[in-house]
Amino acid sequence: MTYMEKTVADEILFEEQLMPGAAWTHILKRGTALRLTDNEGAANVGAILYNNDNPVERLNIPDTLKAQHTAKIARGVALYSDMGRILASVTDDSVGWHDPLGGCLNAKMVTAKYGVATYQSHLNDFYRNGYDNFLIELEKYGLGPRDLIPNINFFSRVDVGADGSLSFHPSNSPVGSFVEIRAEMNVLLIINSAPHPLDPSPVYAPKPVTLTLKRVPTPTLDDFCRNSRPENERGFILTERYFL
Repeated sequence: MTYMEKTVADEILFEEQLMPGAAWTHILKRGTALRLTDNEGAANVGAILYNNDNPVERLNIPDTLKAQHTAKIARGVALYSDMGRILASVTDDSVGWHDPLGGCLNAKMVTAKYGVATYQSHLNDFYRNGYDNFLIELEKYGLGPRDLIPNINFFSRVDVGADGSLSFHPSNSPVGSFVEIRAEMNVLLIINSAPHPLDPSPVYAPKPVTLTLKRVPTPTLDDFCRNSRPENERGFILTERYFL
């Protein structure tokens, strides 16, 4: 192993698999980043984020989008809280379009779309949904239904038509696609790999995703995410002051 290979390898703190339809929670510390890799293509990863030190501060998707004049999540986008600070930034991305609009499936929607598959009949292959996955994970941290917020859907793309209609792109994420989010605060991150609610497939077939946690340098003044929009510099300044 060369010195360069060893240096890169030492940045990885751990790696594991998010199984199809499953949920996963981690306190993503400031100074670390999580890379999501779509193992088979066409994955969907719903994500919600909170300030772990004060969970009443949480991801605000409307502010995130309007502050950066976008309707998608991609490299360079900062994920804003409802207090104007930046919870995390998208520092790397091979997909170019992640959905912030589509929401998540609930149990009633899963039954109507895919039928019934309970744990009693299908064991670990039972049909899960994003809504319940989020709530189960939130309850582990003393949070509940009133704390559930609109989610991002990584790897999925939804376009908005001139008439306001939403259209889903089934082939948005090829095999091996990835997205990496860097924590700018200590973030309670909850994700799940249940299907996207607008996925037209009649077959319940969520996909596995590789999760790679890395230690990363503190962003500098010339950081791409910091400078991708004029508004982001102010967001980074507010976030940095929070840790002084």
